[in-house]
Amino acid sequence: MSAQKIRVLIAKPGLDGHDRGAKVVARALRDAGFEVIYTGLHQTPEMIAIAAVQEDVDCVGLSIMSGAHNTLFPAVMNELKQRDADNIVVFGGGIIPEDDVERLMAAGVRGVFTPGTPLATIIDWVRAHVRPPQA
Repeated sequence: MSAQKIRVLIAKPGLDGHDRGAKVVARALRDAGFEVIYTGLHQTPEMIAIAAVQEDVDCVGLSIMSGAHNTLFPAVMNELKQRDADNIVVFGGGIIPEDDVERLMAAGVRGVFTPGTPLATIIDWVRAHVRPPQA
């Protein structure tokens, strides 16, 4: 029996209403063979963590364009930890200044992708950093 597909939750935390990038990444990951769940716009960190646990995902991809990444990404990490789900790999992307990347990584975000990152780079990163469940 072969290993199961990696399950990815793509989420848009906060009041950011720009979701084209999230949808493009979600589709690219789906087309690359991952199972993808997209939560839609205006998700709270709590809603994202609950969905991640309920959907039994292996990783969460956060997309933010509003500049609130230093608040919302760590809040999602905290909500996952509160649910004993801090084993879920979290990565993110959007308009994130280079100076903030280290801070996000220190908070537990495993990968950060900014505009212009090739989709193949994100796909390869997920394959390298997220382990699928064993069949």
